[in-house]
Amino acid sequence: MIRKAIVNDIPGIKSIIDNYAKQELMLQRSLSELYEFTRSFYVCEIDNEIIGCCALQVSWEDMAEVMSFAVKKEYREQGIGTELVRSCLDEAKDLGIKNVFTLTYAVPFFEKQGFKIIDKQLLPHKVWSGCIKCPKFPNCDEVAMLKEI
Repeated sequence: MIRKAIVNDIPGIKSIIDNYAKQELMLQRSLSELYEFTRSFYVCEIDNEIIGCCALQVSWEDMAEVMSFAVKKEYREQGIGTELVRSCLDEAKDLGIKNVFTLTYAVPFFEKQGFKIIDKQLLPHKVWSGCIKCPKFPNCDEVAMLKEI
């Protein structure tokens, strides 16, 4: 079941993100940051367990980011990731957002969702609001991708 996150979901979201962050497959997120972005998150819950998450964060008047996208390994390849991203894209459309981007290592997955690879320099608001705080900055190896809504 895909739904908007609630505060009680944050420990489950953090656990999923921490697992991927330890493998350097996504950015670590602090508890305070996750609580701050609770309303941005969608989760997939099965049998009272959070098994996937994804957030939509508006970054400018016509741009939003799909971030913190992760599904527990044992639940991958079941369409859960597609539904999580679709929920974010539907919300972006409802908000009047024209472009949604992501920084990811999951290039084939996002290509299937209609995202196209772009140059990170096309995302100056992201670079100066979020990337500058990243331990990998300025040597980011994630791929920037964009989908027009």
